[in-house]
Amino acid sequence: MPDPSYAALDALAERAGYEPLDPPILQPADLFLDLLGEDMRRRAFLTTDAEGREFCLRPDFTIPVSLHHLKHAAAGAVGAYAYRGPVFRFRTDGPGEFAQAGFENFGRTDLEAADAEMLGLAIEAVQALGLESPEIRMGDAGIVTAMLDALALPPVWRRQLANDVLRVKNLDADLARLGETTPKNGAAAYAGFLAALEGADPGAARAAVADLLSIAGIQPVGGRTVDEVADRFLEQAALSSGGGIPAETVALTRRLFAVAGDPDSASAALRAIAADARLDLGAALDAFDRRTGFFAAQGVDVGAVKFSTAFGRRLDYYTGFVFELHDPARPEGPQLVGGGRYDRLMTRLGAPAPIPAVGCSIWLDRFAGETP
Repeated sequence: MPDPSYAALDALAERAGYEPLDPPILQPADLFLDLLGEDMRRRAFLTTDAEGREFCLRPDFTIPVSLHHLKHAAAGAVGAYAYRGPVFRFRTDGPGEFAQAGFENFGRTDLEAADAEMLGLAIEAVQALGLESPEIRMGDAGIVTAMLDALALPPVWRRQLANDVLRVKNLDADLARLGETTPKNGAAAYAGFLAALEGADPGAARAAVADLLSIAGIQPVGGRTVDEVADRFLEQAALSSGGGIPAETVALTRRLFAVAGDPDSASAALRAIAADARLDLGAALDAFDRRTGFFAAQGVDVGAVKFSTAFGRRLDYYTGFVFELHDPARPEGPQLVGGGRYDRLMTRLGAPAPIPAVGCSIWLDRFAGETP
């Protein structure tokens, strides 16, 4: 690929009406650590000021850009922002300082059209950087939520499967053990205790486990409280010991998570499964199909988009459309662009009501010929 043209990225942002932003490099650490988890603590460059407050070198643009919108935009206003600059994270596969660019859009209520615009901008950006036909991989956190709600799985299994999609791992293994009735992974050792707790009030069950941990002298680790350790024990025990989920529900869950293909064929497959099983996926699939129509209006080759219900990205604030762009010549390589809809983030940052938000980040150092 030829050397990337950052001037072309800037021109794209200006043409699309995205205001350029350059948030401070030094950021309060608590927001990133709270929202991005312990993995970010291990990877962030942290420091403290004279009063003991913790700061970090900017590991991400989305959070500071979101905070800018919350601070400076009127309630209900639409905001569109572009950024380009260095971010800082410990990495095993590259330097700790590297360049990112991206786009963030807030406040638009035409969600599916905004999603399609973001994908269109991402494709134009990688074309400006020298890759004419990126591979488009796509998922939908909203479809996954609708599926898990319609399946009426136990809450512990809903959380586990949703987290598997986010972590992009363990889904096959967990689907394989879904519905097992024989205790696995050491659960037999405490199967009797779990049977005694079955049907108990959740608070009482937690208290019983917490008492046993205290009696045994087991101390919390990693900053967790005894109650948090007890909750984790109960959750893992329930997963490991099976759950007696009906065989037809297990089979249906596996069918839904196996759906993959272009958006049109995937939608047809999901509608057929939902009709056969009398699942209510209509609203989620209607929104999905509207977005596909806007993809086509943006000039996206819908037939080339690779959708999978099992595709996700590693942030738990995504609420709908998620996507990545890859180099077809390096299909096993890391994404060049990643993004999606993250309406949940804004309330977690302090917004009094949900604010629609969609964006993407471009990993500039992953393009051949990248310059500082």
